[in-house]
Amino acid sequence: MDREELHVTAQLARLELSKDEEDRLEKAVFQMLEYFAKMKELDVNGLEPTTQLAQVNRLREDAVGGDALAGTEPLLNNAPELEDRLIVIPNVL
Repeated sequence: MDREELHVTAQLARLELSKDEEDRLEKAVFQMLEYFAKMKELDVNGLEPTTQLAQVNRLREDAVGGDALAGTEPLLNNAPELEDRLIVIPNVL
């Protein structure tokens, strides 16, 4: 990736880079591309893919604590307009 491609990519990402930032980014991108090129040289034939299949769900259980509707009253009281306990919002289209 040359400097012009880097500049165009930054513009497409709507990034405003200073000269110093462009220099550092150019070096970092060059190092990454070199690293990827080295990885292409490696012989990976016969290697098993490595994965981390979770044997057990590591996330907590979803549980509603206490009265599930207890926290809704303050929210509903602050709504500008309600209709059958539903907050009325304007059409967006």
